[in-house]
Amino acid sequence: VFNALTGARQRVGNWPGVTVERKSGQFVHQNNSFEVIDLPGTYSLDPGDATEAIDERIAREFISGPSVDVIVNVIDATSLSRGIFLTTQLREKSTPVVVALNMLDSAEHLGIEIDVPQLAKDLACPVVPMVATRNRGIEQLKSSLCVATHRSFPLLDDSVTRYALIDDVVERSVVESNRSRPLTDRIDQIVLNRYFAFPFFLSVMYLMFMFTINVGSAFIDFFDIAGNALFVNGPRMLFQQIGFPAWLITFIADGIGGGIQLVGTFIPVIACLFLFLTFLEDTGYMARAAFVLDRLMQRLGLPGKSFVPLIVGFGCNVPAVMATRSLDNQPDRILTTIMAPFMSCGARLTVYALFAAAFFPNNGQNIVFALYFIGIAVAVVSAMVVRRHLLHSGTSTFILELPAYHRPTLKGVLIHTWQRLSGFVTRAGKAIVMVVVVLNVVNSVGTDGSFGNENTEDSVLSAIGRTITPAFRPMGIADDNWPATVGIFAGIFAKEVVVGTLDALYSQTPVDEADFNLLNEFGAAAQTIPQNLSALVSTVTDPLGLDLGELGDTTAAAENQAVELNTIAAMRSLFDGELGAFSYLLFVLLYMPCVATIGVIYKELGSFWAVFSTAWSVVVAYAAAVVCYQVGGAAEHPLQTLYWCITMLAIAALMFTLLIRWGIRRGKTDTLIPVMHVD
Repeated sequence: VFNALTGARQRVGNWPGVTVERKSGQFVHQNNSFEVIDLPGTYSLDPGDATEAIDERIAREFISGPSVDVIVNVIDATSLSRGIFLTTQLREKSTPVVVALNMLDSAEHLGIEIDVPQLAKDLACPVVPMVATRNRGIEQLKSSLCVATHRSFPLLDDSVTRYALIDDVVERSVVESNRSRPLTDRIDQIVLNRYFAFPFFLSVMYLMFMFTINVGSAFIDFFDIAGNALFVNGPRMLFQQIGFPAWLITFIADGIGGGIQLVGTFIPVIACLFLFLTFLEDTGYMARAAFVLDRLMQRLGLPGKSFVPLIVGFGCNVPAVMATRSLDNQPDRILTTIMAPFMSCGARLTVYALFAAAFFPNNGQNIVFALYFIGIAVAVVSAMVVRRHLLHSGTSTFILELPAYHRPTLKGVLIHTWQRLSGFVTRAGKAIVMVVVVLNVVNSVGTDGSFGNENTEDSVLSAIGRTITPAFRPMGIADDNWPATVGIFAGIFAKEVVVGTLDALYSQTPVDEADFNLLNEFGAAAQTIPQNLSALVSTVTDPLGLDLGELGDTTAAAENQAVELNTIAAMRSLFDGELGAFSYLLFVLLYMPCVATIGVIYKELGSFWAVFSTAWSVVVAYAAAVVCYQVGGAAEHPLQTLYWCITMLAIAALMFTLLIRWGIRRGKTDTLIPVMHVD
């Protein structure tokens, strides 16, 4: 109904103090201009308890506020009595109410006939019969809003009296004749069958994951190449011809332009995710998916809906954090957000593949699977620890309405997808660009003050890497292996660039500075789309991309990973064998998320949880990598192993204690939710 009223004239922001979306739009009818606020769904205005969903509280408080001129109560015609309860509460207020009786076609299909004039008389307010998906009744609804006035309605003392009134209203207004068995019930016999429900859910999640990652990834190269041409190389060439100083070129082209380019590379994956999620929501299956997974997730103190963001996290952590918005309350969002970065994203897989080619040519797939499972285990343990020590909220009561299945409209799906996508770009993009500017400047500036030293041993970033490399000795990184440390720093920028950084530093291959041509760059970008789409067939059986190819042949493996052959040779000589390589991979798996993910966490949950997620993951990663390396070499140095294991456990416990105390000081509520308002 909201989309039918406002069309594309919508704005998406946040409600003050929380990260629940606030959608508003405008329309003009009979020379009257209206601003429409789409409130979160609720069935009652009665105050809830501590487990009340945030969106329900928002709806109740907004309706009770002074800024409402008229209320449109959208009621499902197939379940009239359930919607009338809220209508009777709204009618007791002084604000005019118009009832939009939606899905009338579904009611008629079920043999339900509704006497609309009688219903309007009993409720003492206009009732507009509608089928919003077909734009039926929209003009009548707009006209009713223009003339809506308040009419008195008796106050009802308690719920018993209210339900008695509802029964009388329904009895006078509704006639059921030859009611057939709903199609929804017949579908649910399969979808919610005790034996088929979980396999069907996994199939849907498989399709969502494959569509999001593989179809979305087919367009990443286009956004990457086009963004690089439009925001990085293009401005750099222009500024060089104008004669701008090197520092300004680095700041604008590499910093701001590189940040915009990075944000752009996430757009296709996130758009595909939101498109699929919106489709599932509009069909009505998303509620059933939450129902199927609820028992499993309740063991972690999470609702069933938390499973979807975690699955998405295997593709990219950024949309995984964004997907937590579908959860009903803030503690569930926080826990799921803390878990999501430990899901091994596709970008990390490129690092695994490189090290598998160099150190594990015979069992690379087993190493990759082990890393995936370790990430899941750490995520589960982190969620349990955070819930016990920081989020003192009990398990929320799971009451879920299973809506009837619907046929989504293309317009509705596209509008909702665009709202979510534009929200990501405006919310997370700003923070990502700022961090990228800092990292790119540090990576470009040389120790002599010159610019243009990206991914070389002369940059300030490389100097920092050499300085702090001794701190990584306990996990097997020797002082002369400082490129590995720089790769870790580059991974903060984006995990995708770790392999490129290692290749540049280990091989020291000069960069080919070909002549820049904007049209050629866009042509090359456009060519990647059909090439990548043609490769989708092979991804059906391997959506995670875990087929690492032929690892036994070093030359072929280097070509598959797009690195120089001497890079693999240098890695083998500088890392301490398989043990040192696996410890390094363990650190890459668990350490802080990329700046894009940190930016999204900051915008969704505030500074505390962004810092907590970052600090906790770094400590866990360092402790796990050190313990792994030391235990692996315990036969050679047992006392040293014991020392480092005790030290790492003590450091992890100390850091977690400090984070908890900081959270207690920062938190003003029991759930410790320092969030921020985003316009």
